Amino acid sequence: MKTVSWRDVVARRMVRHHLSVPAAGSPVDIVRAMAGAHAQVLSAAEISVALRLEKATREDVQRALWEDRSLMKTFGPRGTVHLLPTDELASWVSGLAGLQQPRSVPLTMRMSAEQTDQVIAAIGEALAEDDLTVDELGDEVVARAGAWAGDLVMPAFQTYWPRWRQAISDAANAGVLCYGPNRGRNTTYSNPQRFAPFEPVVDAVPQLVRRFLWSYGPATPQHFAKWLSISPAKTAKLFASLADQLEEVLLDGQPAWLNRGDTDFTAEPARGVQLLPYFDAYGVGSHPRELLFPGKAWERATARGQAGNYPLLLVDGIVAGVWHQRRSGSKLQLTVEPLRELKSSQRKALDAAAERLGAIVGAQPVLTIGEVTVGAHA
Repeated sequence: MKTVSWRDVVARRMVRHHLSVPAAGSPVDIVRAMAGAHAQVLSAAEISVALRLEKATREDVQRALWEDRSLMKTFGPRGTVHLLPTDELASWVSGLAGLQQPRSVPLTMRMSAEQTDQVIAAIGEALAEDDLTVDELGDEVVARAGAWAGDLVMPAFQTYWPRWRQAISDAANAGVLCYGPNRGRNTTYSNPQRFAPFEPVVDAVPQLVRRFLWSYGPATPQHFAKWLSISPAKTAKLFASLADQLEEVLLDGQPAWLNRGDTDFTAEPARGVQLLPYFDAYGVGSHPRELLFPGKAWERATARGQAGNYPLLLVDGIVAGVWHQRRSGSKLQLTVEPLRELKSSQRKALDAAAERLGAIVGAQPVLTIGEVTVGAHA
């Protein structure tokens, strides 16, 4: 059985995520390598993708989304908003639907399976011709499914949302809903079948496992479960059923898995300094988390072990601090809080990372080394 060290794993992931050396490809190549880019905050996703490409900016990612349509903004791992490759959308939605777990919904909010199907069908029909805001879509869903779909039963931000809205992610997993371009300040929804018609994929769940292990392996069934926010017992059975497609290795003495035959590791350790935005895929998907966030980084850069809540300072592939940005006219005020002293070469690399971030967002960076006083998601 092959034995690998944590240093080997970090170096491999940094290469595969194009963090060691930016790629010369396109935004869709990067999102494919990341196994999806978390896009709950779209501006952060744009930075995640652009910083992995040579000379790319946010505008390049926006063009891939809204003009080329090579990327789709939709619901991905953990039921959260992601950018996904359009040409892989069929297997993504089929795989996520195949692993979907029943939600615990209060009786007053609940929809029957038949009602959920009615809402999904109504959403797909309503979005078949045009992009709609959530209010416009709600009117269409109620008109097609019935008044019950509009009952205000979902507590949300000191108000109530209509019953049908709990099926939005289900509609995405059914392949009939994704995000459209914003209309002013309003989010719109679209039907991906208008741009990239597809049919369900039969072997989509194994494909999802292979994508995860290519980007984040070696990993365990428990790591895969955290990535998708599903039952570890379910993923343990899944990995067992795919035993002939997987290969076991020892990561610092502990068993972990790779795709069979995909056991190459770079000989060079990870080097460099990067500034990763909120919910960057590298920080969210990489495990063991206590090794990626060692010492002070665990308390400072995670929220009780949950990654993504703080932008990350990476040094040689390991979390070594947090940072915050604030736009002020043409200036980008950057505050970086290292959790250990930086060498002179690392300080120069941080300056270069700040300049790169400024180029991505189109602003002049002003870098300050000091404590980040804002909290998570600020």
